[in-house]
Amino acid sequence: MNWKMKKLFDKDPESPVNSDGKSRRSFMQQASLGGLSLAAFPTSDIQERIAYVTQKVSRNSAPSELKITDMRIAEIGGKVAFRTPIVRIYTNQGIVGHGDVRDGAAKEYALFLKSRLLGENPCNVERLFKKISQFGHHGRQGGGVSGVEMALWDLAGKAYNIPVYQLLGGKYRDKVRVYCDTTVSTDPHEYADRMQARVDAGYTALKMDIGINLLKDIPGAIINAPDGSLKPWANESRGYNLTQHPYTGVQITQKGLEKLMEFLAIMRDKIGYEIPMGTDHWGHFSVNEATKIAKAAEPYSLAYMEDLIPWHFMDQWREITLSTTTPTQTGEDIYRLEGGFDKIIDNHTVDIVHPDPNTAGGILETKRIGDYASKHGIGFMHHHAAGPVSFIGCVHSAAATENFLWLEHHAVDKPDWENLVTGFDGPIVQNGYVTVPDKPGLGVELNEEVVEKYLIEGEKLFAPTPEWDQIRAWDRLWS
Repeated sequence: MNWKMKKLFDKDPESPVNSDGKSRRSFMQQASLGGLSLAAFPTSDIQERIAYVTQKVSRNSAPSELKITDMRIAEIGGKVAFRTPIVRIYTNQGIVGHGDVRDGAAKEYALFLKSRLLGENPCNVERLFKKISQFGHHGRQGGGVSGVEMALWDLAGKAYNIPVYQLLGGKYRDKVRVYCDTTVSTDPHEYADRMQARVDAGYTALKMDIGINLLKDIPGAIINAPDGSLKPWANESRGYNLTQHPYTGVQITQKGLEKLMEFLAIMRDKIGYEIPMGTDHWGHFSVNEATKIAKAAEPYSLAYMEDLIPWHFMDQWREITLSTTTPTQTGEDIYRLEGGFDKIIDNHTVDIVHPDPNTAGGILETKRIGDYASKHGIGFMHHHAAGPVSFIGCVHSAAATENFLWLEHHAVDKPDWENLVTGFDGPIVQNGYVTVPDKPGLGVELNEEVVEKYLIEGEKLFAPTPEWDQIRAWDRLWS
Protein backbone atom coordinates (compact mmCIF):
# COMPACT_ATOMS: atom_id res chain seq x y z
CA MET A 1 0.00 0.00 0.00
CA ASN A 2 1.43 3.42 -0.92
CA TRP A 3 1.54 6.26 1.58
CA LYS A 4 -1.54 8.06 0.19
CA MET A 5 -3.74 4.99 0.55
CA LYS A 6 -2.35 4.33 4.02
CA LYS A 7 -3.16 7.90 5.04
CA LEU A 8 -6.77 7.43 3.99
CA PHE A 9 -7.15 4.12 5.78
CA ASP A 10 -5.38 5.37 8.92
CA LYS A 11 -7.53 8.49 9.25
CA ASP A 12 -9.08 8.85 12.69
CA PRO A 13 -12.60 7.42 12.35
CA GLU A 14 -13.88 9.95 14.88
CA SER A 15 -12.57 13.01 13.00
CA PRO A 16 -15.02 15.49 11.42
CA VAL A 17 -14.17 14.13 7.98
CA ASN A 18 -15.50 10.74 8.94
CA SER A 19 -18.27 11.79 11.31
CA ASP A 20 -20.39 13.80 8.89
CA GLY A 21 -22.00 10.80 7.28
CA LYS A 22 -19.67 10.31 4.33
CA SER A 23 -20.52 7.09 2.59
CA ARG A 24 -18.42 4.39 1.04
CA ARG A 25 -19.05 6.09 -2.29
CA SER A 26 -17.53 9.39 -1.10
CA PHE A 27 -14.57 7.42 0.24
CA MET A 28 -14.02 5.94 -3.21
CA GLN A 29 -14.32 9.40 -4.73
CA GLN A 30 -11.62 10.69 -2.43
CA ALA A 31 -9.41 7.84 -3.42
CA SER A 32 -10.00 8.55 -7.10
CA LEU A 33 -9.31 12.28 -6.71
CA GLY A 34 -6.09 11.45 -4.97
CA GLY A 35 -4.85 9.56 -8.00
CA LEU A 36 -5.03 6.24 -6.20
CA SER A 37 -5.74 3.01 -7.94
CA LEU A 38 -8.01 0.68 -5.98
CA ALA A 39 -7.61 -1.95 -8.62
CA ALA A 40 -4.34 -2.89 -7.01
CA PHE A 41 -6.18 -4.28 -4.01
CA PRO A 42 -8.57 -7.23 -3.84
CA THR A 43 -12.19 -6.11 -3.52
CA SER A 44 -12.69 -8.07 -0.33
CA ASP A 45 -9.62 -6.44 1.22
CA ILE A 46 -10.89 -2.95 0.40
CA GLN A 47 -14.31 -3.69 1.85
CA GLU A 48 -12.80 -5.02 5.04
CA ARG A 49 -10.62 -1.93 5.45
CA ILE A 50 -13.53 0.41 4.79
CA ALA A 51 -15.65 -1.47 7.31
CA TYR A 52 -12.88 -1.30 9.90
CA VAL A 53 -12.10 2.41 9.68
CA THR A 54 -15.77 3.41 9.67
CA GLN A 55 -17.08 0.97 12.25
CA LYS A 56 -17.59 3.62 14.97
CA VAL A 57 -18.65 6.52 12.81
CA SER A 58 -21.91 8.17 13.88
CA ARG A 59 -23.71 8.53 10.57
CA ASN A 60 -26.18 11.13 11.77
CA SER A 61 -23.95 13.34 13.89
CA ALA A 62 -21.86 16.38 13.03
CA PRO A 63 -21.23 17.72 16.57
CA SER A 64 -20.28 21.26 15.55
CA GLU A 65 -23.57 21.65 13.67
CA LEU A 66 -25.84 20.03 16.29
CA LYS A 67 -28.77 22.22 17.39
CA ILE A 68 -31.58 21.80 19.92
CA THR A 69 -34.98 21.89 18.23
CA ASP A 70 -37.45 20.81 20.91
CA MET A 71 -37.97 19.64 24.49
CA ARG A 72 -40.81 17.42 25.70
CA ILE A 73 -41.81 15.54 28.85
CA ALA A 74 -43.23 12.11 29.70
CA GLU A 75 -44.22 11.94 33.36
CA ILE A 76 -44.38 8.52 35.01
CA GLY A 77 -45.36 7.26 38.44
CA GLY A 78 -47.34 4.69 40.35
CA LYS A 79 -46.04 1.14 40.64
CA VAL A 80 -42.94 1.70 38.51
CA ALA A 81 -41.25 4.63 40.28
CA PHE A 82 -41.76 7.70 42.38
CA ARG A 83 -43.47 10.36 40.27
CA THR A 84 -40.77 11.38 37.79
CA PRO A 85 -40.92 13.65 34.72
CA ILE A 86 -38.62 12.31 31.98
CA VAL A 87 -37.01 15.01 29.81
CA ARG A 88 -36.37 14.44 26.11
CA ILE A 89 -34.34 16.99 24.13
CA TYR A 90 -34.54 16.80 20.33
CA THR A 91 -31.95 17.94 17.78
CA ASN A 92 -31.70 18.79 14.10
CA GLN A 93 -29.73 15.58 13.45
CA GLY A 94 -32.22 13.08 14.80
CA ILE A 95 -30.43 12.16 18.01
CA VAL A 96 -32.21 12.78 21.32
CA GLY A 97 -31.02 13.09 24.90
CA HIS A 98 -32.79 12.05 28.10
CA GLY A 99 -32.72 13.08 31.74
CA ASP A 100 -35.03 12.93 34.77
CA VAL A 101 -36.47 15.78 36.75
CA ARG A 102 -36.11 14.77 40.38
CA ASP A 103 -38.75 12.51 41.87
CA GLY A 104 -41.69 14.47 43.21
CA ALA A 105 -40.74 17.66 41.35
CA ALA A 106 -42.85 19.56 38.82
CA LYS A 107 -42.20 19.09 35.11
CA GLU A 108 -42.51 22.86 34.70
CA TYR A 109 -39.12 23.25 36.39
CA ALA A 110 -37.63 21.80 33.19
CA LEU A 111 -40.10 23.15 30.63
CA PHE A 112 -39.37 26.70 31.80
CA LEU A 113 -35.82 26.23 30.47
CA LYS A 114 -36.81 25.18 26.96
CA SER A 115 -36.89 28.69 25.49
CA ARG A 116 -33.34 29.27 26.79
CA LEU A 117 -32.06 26.18 24.94
CA LEU A 118 -33.72 26.18 21.51
CA GLY A 119 -31.19 26.70 18.74
CA GLU A 120 -28.22 26.00 21.01
CA ASN A 121 -25.59 23.33 20.50
CA PRO A 122 -26.15 20.80 23.32
CA CYS A 123 -22.45 19.86 23.30
CA ASN A 124 -21.68 23.17 25.00
CA VAL A 125 -22.85 21.69 28.27
CA GLU A 126 -20.99 23.95 30.68
CA ARG A 127 -21.99 27.17 28.90
CA LEU A 128 -25.65 26.12 28.77
CA PHE A 129 -25.55 25.08 32.41
CA LYS A 130 -24.36 28.55 33.36
CA LYS A 131 -27.19 29.99 31.29
CA ILE A 132 -29.94 28.01 33.02
CA SER A 133 -28.49 27.36 36.48
CA GLN A 134 -29.97 30.59 37.88
CA PHE A 135 -33.38 28.93 37.61
CA GLY A 136 -32.57 26.08 39.97
CA HIS A 137 -32.74 25.99 43.75
CA HIS A 138 -32.60 23.60 46.68
CA GLY A 139 -34.79 20.52 47.01
CA ARG A 140 -37.08 19.59 44.14
CA GLN A 141 -36.61 23.04 42.62
CA GLY A 142 -33.19 21.90 41.38
CA GLY A 143 -34.83 19.11 39.40
CA GLY A 144 -35.36 20.99 36.15
CA VAL A 145 -31.82 22.28 35.70
CA SER A 146 -30.36 18.94 36.80
CA GLY A 147 -32.54 16.85 34.47
CA VAL A 148 -31.75 19.07 31.51
CA GLU A 149 -28.03 18.95 32.29
CA MET A 150 -28.12 15.14 32.19
CA ALA A 151 -29.95 15.19 28.85
CA LEU A 152 -27.28 17.54 27.43
CA TRP A 153 -24.51 15.15 28.48
CA ASP A 154 -26.45 12.30 26.91
CA LEU A 155 -26.59 14.22 23.63
CA ALA A 156 -22.92 15.24 23.76
CA GLY A 157 -21.83 11.66 24.33
CA LYS A 158 -23.97 10.42 21.46
CA ALA A 159 -22.70 13.15 19.16
CA TYR A 160 -19.05 12.26 19.84
CA ASN A 161 -19.78 8.53 20.15
CA ILE A 162 -18.31 8.16 23.63
CA PRO A 163 -19.77 7.48 27.10
CA VAL A 164 -20.45 10.42 29.39
CA TYR A 165 -17.86 9.38 31.98
CA GLN A 166 -15.19 9.80 29.29
CA LEU A 167 -16.28 13.41 28.76
CA LEU A 168 -15.75 13.94 32.50
CA GLY A 169 -12.12 12.80 32.32
CA GLY A 170 -12.47 9.03 32.42
CA LYS A 171 -13.44 6.54 35.09
CA TYR A 172 -11.91 5.34 38.35
CA ARG A 173 -13.96 2.13 38.47
CA ASP A 174 -15.68 -0.31 36.13
CA LYS A 175 -18.51 -1.04 38.57
CA VAL A 176 -20.43 1.23 40.92
CA ARG A 177 -21.51 -0.09 44.31
CA VAL A 178 -25.10 0.60 45.34
CA TYR A 179 -26.79 0.68 48.71
CA CYS A 180 -30.27 -0.69 48.93
CA ASP A 181 -33.30 0.76 50.72
CA THR A 182 -35.63 -1.61 52.57
CA THR A 183 -39.37 -1.39 53.15
CA VAL A 184 -40.44 -0.53 56.70
CA SER A 185 -42.08 -2.87 59.21
CA THR A 186 -43.19 -2.06 62.76
CA ASP A 187 -42.12 -5.58 63.75
CA PRO A 188 -38.33 -5.48 64.26
CA HIS A 189 -37.94 -9.19 63.47
CA GLU A 190 -39.86 -8.86 60.21
CA TYR A 191 -37.84 -5.75 59.37
CA ALA A 192 -34.62 -7.71 59.98
CA ASP A 193 -35.85 -10.52 57.72
CA ARG A 194 -36.45 -8.00 54.94
CA MET A 195 -32.93 -6.68 55.37
CA GLN A 196 -31.52 -10.19 55.24
CA ALA A 197 -33.42 -10.76 51.99
CA ARG A 198 -31.51 -7.84 50.49
CA VAL A 199 -28.22 -9.43 51.54
CA ASP A 200 -29.34 -12.76 50.06
CA ALA A 201 -30.08 -10.92 46.79
CA GLY A 202 -26.45 -9.80 46.60
CA TYR A 203 -26.54 -6.29 48.03
CA THR A 204 -23.44 -5.34 49.99
CA ALA A 205 -24.65 -2.10 51.59
CA LEU A 206 -28.05 -1.35 53.13
CA LYS A 207 -30.19 1.48 54.47
CA MET A 208 -33.24 1.34 56.72
CA ASP A 209 -35.83 4.01 57.45
CA ILE A 210 -36.15 4.08 61.21
CA GLY A 211 -37.63 6.74 63.44
CA ILE A 212 -40.40 7.94 65.63
CA ASN A 213 -43.03 6.67 63.17
CA LEU A 214 -42.25 3.20 64.53
CA LEU A 215 -43.20 4.34 68.05
CA LYS A 216 -46.61 5.88 67.37
CA ASP A 217 -48.53 2.99 68.97
CA ILE A 218 -46.28 2.76 72.06
CA PRO A 219 -47.58 4.88 74.97
CA GLY A 220 -44.94 6.98 76.69
CA ALA A 221 -42.38 6.73 73.89
CA ILE A 222 -42.73 10.22 72.37
CA ILE A 223 -43.48 13.58 73.99
CA ASN A 224 -45.61 15.86 71.81
CA ALA A 225 -45.97 13.05 69.27
CA PRO A 226 -47.59 14.09 65.97
CA ASP A 227 -49.98 11.10 66.19
CA GLY A 228 -50.44 11.26 69.94
CA SER A 229 -53.71 11.54 71.84
CA LEU A 230 -53.28 15.30 72.31
CA LYS A 231 -53.24 15.85 68.52
CA PRO A 232 -50.73 18.73 68.77
CA TRP A 233 -50.83 19.47 65.03
CA ALA A 234 -54.59 19.26 64.48
CA ASN A 235 -55.05 23.03 64.25
CA GLU A 236 -51.75 23.89 62.60
CA SER A 237 -52.02 25.12 59.01
CA ARG A 238 -48.53 23.89 58.20
CA GLY A 239 -48.70 20.54 59.99
CA TYR A 240 -45.95 18.39 61.45
CA ASN A 241 -44.40 17.37 58.11
CA LEU A 242 -44.01 21.01 57.06
CA THR A 243 -42.56 22.18 60.37
CA GLN A 244 -38.77 22.27 60.56
CA HIS A 245 -37.22 20.03 63.17
CA PRO A 246 -36.20 22.56 65.88
CA TYR A 247 -39.76 23.93 66.08
CA THR A 248 -41.82 20.78 66.68
CA GLY A 249 -41.13 20.35 70.38
CA VAL A 250 -40.95 16.58 69.85
CA GLN A 251 -38.86 14.64 72.39
CA ILE A 252 -37.99 10.96 72.68
CA THR A 253 -38.29 9.36 76.11
CA GLN A 254 -35.91 6.73 77.43
CA LYS A 255 -38.58 4.14 76.69
CA GLY A 256 -38.81 5.31 73.07
CA LEU A 257 -35.05 5.42 72.70
CA GLU A 258 -34.66 1.85 73.95
CA LYS A 259 -37.33 0.66 71.52
CA LEU A 260 -35.54 2.27 68.56
CA MET A 261 -32.26 0.72 69.64
CA GLU A 262 -34.04 -2.65 69.82
CA PHE A 263 -34.66 -2.37 66.08
CA LEU A 264 -30.95 -1.79 65.49
CA ALA A 265 -29.91 -4.63 67.80
CA ILE A 266 -32.21 -7.17 66.14
CA MET A 267 -31.11 -5.94 62.72
CA ARG A 268 -27.44 -6.42 63.52
CA ASP A 269 -28.09 -9.82 65.09
CA LYS A 270 -29.71 -10.86 61.81
CA ILE A 271 -27.38 -9.46 59.13
CA GLY A 272 -24.18 -9.29 61.17
CA TYR A 273 -21.55 -6.59 61.22
CA GLU A 274 -19.84 -7.16 57.89
CA ILE A 275 -22.55 -5.30 55.93
CA PRO A 276 -22.52 -1.47 56.05
CA MET A 277 -25.92 -0.23 57.22
CA GLY A 278 -27.13 3.36 57.27
CA THR A 279 -30.33 4.90 58.61
CA ASP A 280 -32.71 7.64 57.47
CA HIS A 281 -36.07 9.32 58.24
CA TRP A 282 -35.71 9.52 62.01
CA GLY A 283 -38.31 12.25 62.41
CA HIS A 284 -38.63 15.99 63.08
CA PHE A 285 -36.95 16.91 66.34
CA SER A 286 -34.22 19.20 67.64
CA VAL A 287 -30.45 18.88 67.83
CA ASN A 288 -30.73 17.62 71.43
CA GLU A 289 -32.82 14.60 70.45
CA ALA A 290 -30.63 13.95 67.41
CA THR A 291 -27.54 13.91 69.61
CA LYS A 292 -29.24 11.57 72.06
CA ILE A 293 -30.08 9.10 69.28
CA ALA A 294 -26.68 9.28 67.58
CA LYS A 295 -24.84 8.51 70.82
CA ALA A 296 -27.20 5.65 71.69
CA ALA A 297 -26.63 4.09 68.25
CA GLU A 298 -22.84 3.92 68.59
CA PRO A 299 -22.70 0.23 69.66
CA TYR A 300 -24.34 -0.80 66.36
CA SER A 301 -21.64 0.72 64.12
CA LEU A 302 -23.94 2.41 61.64
CA ALA A 303 -22.39 3.50 58.36
CA TYR A 304 -24.15 6.86 58.75
CA MET A 305 -27.22 8.61 60.13
CA GLU A 306 -28.86 10.65 57.40
CA ASP A 307 -30.72 13.96 57.66
CA LEU A 308 -31.32 13.99 61.40
CA ILE A 309 -32.04 17.73 61.06
CA PRO A 310 -32.34 20.00 57.98
CA TRP A 311 -29.07 20.56 56.14
CA HIS A 312 -29.01 24.34 56.47
CA PHE A 313 -28.69 24.25 60.28
CA MET A 314 -24.98 23.81 59.76
CA ASP A 315 -23.79 24.84 63.23
CA GLN A 316 -26.20 22.36 64.81
CA TRP A 317 -25.09 19.64 62.41
CA ARG A 318 -21.49 20.21 63.41
CA GLU A 319 -22.50 19.98 67.06
CA ILE A 320 -24.07 16.56 66.41
CA THR A 321 -21.06 15.39 64.40
CA LEU A 322 -18.62 16.33 67.15
CA SER A 323 -20.76 14.69 69.84
CA THR A 324 -20.73 11.13 68.47
CA THR A 325 -18.64 8.51 66.71
CA THR A 326 -21.64 7.59 64.54
CA PRO A 327 -20.97 9.08 61.05
CA THR A 328 -23.32 11.89 60.04
CA GLN A 329 -24.60 12.56 56.54
CA THR A 330 -26.68 15.15 54.65
CA GLY A 331 -26.98 16.81 51.26
CA GLU A 332 -29.77 15.37 49.10
CA ASP A 333 -31.60 18.72 49.05
CA ILE A 334 -28.64 21.02 48.37
CA TYR A 335 -28.34 22.73 44.98
CA ARG A 336 -24.79 23.22 43.66
CA LEU A 337 -21.37 23.16 45.29
CA GLU A 338 -21.46 26.87 46.12
CA GLY A 339 -25.05 26.56 47.33
CA GLY A 340 -24.04 24.98 50.63
CA PHE A 341 -21.84 21.96 50.04
CA ASP A 342 -18.72 24.14 50.11
CA LYS A 343 -19.52 25.47 53.59
CA ILE A 344 -20.48 22.03 54.91
CA ILE A 345 -17.25 20.54 53.59
CA ASP A 346 -15.00 23.44 54.67
CA ASN A 347 -16.30 23.24 58.25
CA HIS A 348 -16.53 19.44 58.42
CA THR A 349 -20.18 19.89 59.33
CA VAL A 350 -20.92 16.22 58.60
CA ASP A 351 -18.76 13.18 57.89
CA ILE A 352 -20.32 12.33 54.51
CA VAL A 353 -21.93 14.56 51.87
CA HIS A 354 -24.80 12.97 50.00
CA PRO A 355 -25.83 14.95 46.90
CA ASP A 356 -28.67 13.87 44.67
CA PRO A 357 -27.51 14.62 41.10
CA ASN A 358 -31.16 15.34 40.26
CA THR A 359 -31.08 18.29 42.68
CA ALA A 360 -27.39 19.20 42.95
CA GLY A 361 -27.13 20.45 39.36
CA GLY A 362 -26.59 17.29 37.36
CA ILE A 363 -23.66 15.05 36.55
CA LEU A 364 -20.71 17.45 36.35
CA GLU A 365 -21.79 19.54 39.35
CA THR A 366 -22.05 16.38 41.45
CA LYS A 367 -18.55 15.39 40.41
CA ARG A 368 -17.34 18.87 41.44
CA ILE A 369 -18.88 18.32 44.89
CA GLY A 370 -17.14 14.94 45.19
CA ASP A 371 -13.80 16.36 44.13
CA TYR A 372 -14.11 19.20 46.65
CA ALA A 373 -15.02 16.78 49.42
CA SER A 374 -11.99 14.67 48.56
CA LYS A 375 -9.66 17.60 49.23
CA HIS A 376 -11.07 17.90 52.75
CA GLY A 377 -11.26 14.24 53.73
CA ILE A 378 -15.06 14.10 53.58
CA GLY A 379 -16.94 11.02 52.37
CA PHE A 380 -19.07 11.21 49.21
CA MET A 381 -22.18 9.28 48.23
CA HIS A 382 -25.14 9.68 45.85
CA HIS A 383 -28.80 9.95 46.82
CA HIS A 384 -31.27 8.81 44.15
CA ALA A 385 -34.97 7.95 44.07
CA ALA A 386 -36.13 8.71 40.49
CA GLY A 387 -36.16 6.73 37.24
CA PRO A 388 -33.44 4.57 35.65
CA VAL A 389 -32.31 7.28 33.20
CA SER A 390 -30.94 9.52 35.94
CA PHE A 391 -29.84 6.45 37.90
CA ILE A 392 -27.45 5.68 35.03
CA GLY A 393 -26.49 9.35 34.98
CA CYS A 394 -25.48 8.89 38.62
CA VAL A 395 -23.41 5.86 37.62
CA HIS A 396 -21.36 8.00 35.22
CA SER A 397 -20.81 10.67 37.87
CA ALA A 398 -19.84 8.03 40.43
CA ALA A 399 -17.48 6.28 38.03
CA ALA A 400 -15.67 9.54 37.26
CA THR A 401 -15.15 10.63 40.90
CA GLU A 402 -12.28 9.13 42.88
CA ASN A 403 -13.65 9.26 46.44
CA PHE A 404 -17.11 7.85 45.67
CA LEU A 405 -18.63 5.36 48.13
CA TRP A 406 -22.16 4.14 47.27
CA LEU A 407 -25.17 5.02 45.10
CA GLU A 408 -28.71 4.72 46.45
CA HIS A 409 -31.05 2.21 44.79
CA HIS A 410 -34.63 2.99 45.78
CA ALA A 411 -36.59 0.84 43.31
CA VAL A 412 -35.69 -2.73 44.25
CA ASP A 413 -39.33 -3.61 44.88
CA LYS A 414 -40.54 -2.13 41.57
CA PRO A 415 -39.98 -4.94 39.03
CA ASP A 416 -40.73 -2.87 35.92
CA TRP A 417 -38.38 -0.04 36.90
CA GLU A 418 -35.41 -1.49 34.99
CA ASN A 419 -37.65 -2.21 31.99
CA LEU A 420 -38.20 1.51 31.45
CA VAL A 421 -34.88 1.56 29.58
CA THR A 422 -32.96 -0.64 27.18
CA GLY A 423 -29.23 -1.00 26.67
CA PHE A 424 -28.14 -3.42 29.39
CA ASP A 425 -27.54 -7.12 28.84
CA GLY A 426 -29.38 -8.51 31.84
CA PRO A 427 -30.34 -6.61 35.00
CA ILE A 428 -28.94 -3.12 35.55
CA VAL A 429 -28.04 -3.98 39.15
CA GLN A 430 -26.30 -7.32 39.64
CA ASN A 431 -24.96 -8.53 43.00
CA GLY A 432 -25.11 -5.05 44.41
CA TYR A 433 -23.17 -3.35 41.61
CA VAL A 434 -23.86 -1.57 38.31
CA THR A 435 -21.43 -2.07 35.44
CA VAL A 436 -20.52 1.33 34.03
CA PRO A 437 -21.95 1.57 30.47
CA ASP A 438 -19.50 1.99 27.60
CA LYS A 439 -22.12 2.93 25.02
CA PRO A 440 -22.37 6.52 23.75
CA GLY A 441 -24.02 9.07 26.02
CA LEU A 442 -25.62 7.70 29.15
CA GLY A 443 -25.72 4.28 27.51
CA VAL A 444 -29.47 3.61 27.71
CA GLU A 445 -32.55 4.44 25.66
CA LEU A 446 -36.17 4.57 26.72
CA ASN A 447 -38.46 1.59 26.27
CA GLU A 448 -41.38 3.74 25.14
CA GLU A 449 -43.89 0.90 25.40
CA VAL A 450 -43.17 0.51 29.12
CA VAL A 451 -42.92 4.26 29.69
CA GLU A 452 -46.33 4.78 28.12
CA LYS A 453 -47.79 2.08 30.35
CA TYR A 454 -46.87 4.05 33.47
CA LEU A 455 -47.70 7.61 32.40
CA ILE A 456 -49.57 9.48 35.10
CA GLU A 457 -53.25 10.13 34.49
CA GLY A 458 -53.82 12.71 31.78
CA GLU A 459 -50.21 12.66 30.57
CA LYS A 460 -49.25 11.90 26.96
CA LEU A 461 -45.99 10.39 25.73
CA PHE A 462 -43.75 13.35 24.88
CA ALA A 463 -46.56 15.62 23.76
CA PRO A 464 -45.55 18.85 21.95
CA THR A 465 -44.82 21.84 24.21
CA PRO A 466 -44.96 24.91 21.92
CA GLU A 467 -46.27 27.09 24.76
CA TRP A 468 -42.74 27.00 26.23
CA ASP A 469 -40.92 28.06 23.05
CA GLN A 470 -40.69 31.80 23.68
CA ILE A 471 -38.72 33.63 26.37
CA ARG A 472 -41.05 35.99 28.22
CA ALA A 473 -38.65 37.48 30.76
CA TRP A 474 -35.37 39.39 30.97
CA ASP A 475 -33.01 36.93 32.65
CA ARG A 476 -30.00 39.15 33.37
CA LEU A 477 -29.23 39.41 37.09
CA TRP A 478 -27.26 42.67 36.90
CA SER A 479 -27.75 46.21 35.56
